Amino acid sequence: MTKDLAAAAKERGIKYFMISYTDLFGSQRAKLVPAAAIAGMQKNGAGFAGFATWLDMSPSDSDMFALPDPETLIQLPWKKEVGWLASDIWMDGKPVAQAPRLVLKKVISAAAEAGFEMKSGVECEFFLVNKDGTAISDSADIATKPCYDASALMRRYDVITEICDAMLDLGWEAYQNDHEDANGQFEMNWSFDTALVTADRHTFFKFMVKSIAEKHGLRATFMPKPFLGLTGSGCHAHVSVWRDGKNLFEDEGGELGVAELGYHFIGGIIQHAEALCALTNPTINSYKRINAPRTLSGATWSPNTVTYSGNNRTHMIRIPEPGRFELRLADGSTNPYLLQAGILSAGLDGMKNKILPGARLDINMYEEGHTVKDAKRLPLNLLDALRAFEGSAVLEAALGAEFTKSYAKMRHNEWLEYAAHLSEWERQATLDC
Repeated sequence: MTKDLAAAAKERGIKYFMISYTDLFGSQRAKLVPAAAIAGMQKNGAGFAGFATWLDMSPSDSDMFALPDPETLIQLPWKKEVGWLASDIWMDGKPVAQAPRLVLKKVISAAAEAGFEMKSGVECEFFLVNKDGTAISDSADIATKPCYDASALMRRYDVITEICDAMLDLGWEAYQNDHEDANGQFEMNWSFDTALVTADRHTFFKFMVKSIAEKHGLRATFMPKPFLGLTGSGCHAHVSVWRDGKNLFEDEGGELGVAELGYHFIGGIIQHAEALCALTNPTINSYKRINAPRTLSGATWSPNTVTYSGNNRTHMIRIPEPGRFELRLADGSTNPYLLQAGILSAGLDGMKNKILPGARLDINMYEEGHTVKDAKRLPLNLLDALRAFEGSAVLEAALGAEFTKSYAKMRHNEWLEYAAHLSEWERQATLDC
């Protein structure tokens, strides 16, 4: 039975609702609706002009209407009188095909028809920085090996615990928080769930972290590589596929405890990795992380080659234990919905066509990667990733031609805008050519 939002408002003391949707670039858009008007909004949606956000639309297009999903209702932990809602956007009586949440739902539906349900968890890394983003916020956080630094973690106790307490109250089963490998960088973990639930929570998590950081006079950024000498922020995804409550990837007799079906899924990821980068690593800055030189701490902790391994963090995919794998490719800028949609699309193709991932590599890719001659390299920049994405008939079929065309167009525009800027490096390197 669909939750009555007007009744929920009275029961929970909600005065306002944030009806929110996520655009192509992962930006969260919202309208603040008084509880007295939520019944109408639940029925008809809140109106938006699509061109005013990162969607491939024009000012002449009809209004979009964001229809809230009542099952996603979250009272803002730091302002309980406001209820947040994920929503799906419609235009002219039809769902908007380029809308990221609807793209994910389309792929989930295709998986369900094949008898599969993907479950996933994400590890979100972020930096706490000063207000203009030019430096980390903790001037005492200067260790060369800062990962798990107890003192640096406790200096940000008030921020981290407020976020973690919120996740516990929301029933996300948060289980650990740590200072990560870069100075000023943190990671917070909560339990895995179905792909849509994880994407909705991932979206809200980013909003929540930024909001609570602001409350404490700080700024949180999920930018992949805000500081060149420090480890970038990844968004590792842990993936398994289920049917009727059973993990289909788990097999005691399988290599590393993973069933043949799981290896076919991994094979799909490996086959489509370059094209997937347009979704998992969607910004100009992303490629300063996955193609970075060694950082101050001694390692980038990010892949640059399309390989998989066992419990070995130097590869794009690792299998840390039976029944699941970890994709270490994505970064903090990934759109939560498109991350899940891309992984599932590639994996479905792998399972359908029984794609083999090739031989597992157990070497240290950071030290011995140069000895592997037949492994594909990840794209060097966003343009290369977009070209691979546009050339993928499999991803276009799975995600929808309207979405792939619009997404590629918007990202190409971003690349062209970037390329039109003259950098100080160019002046220094070329002025006397």
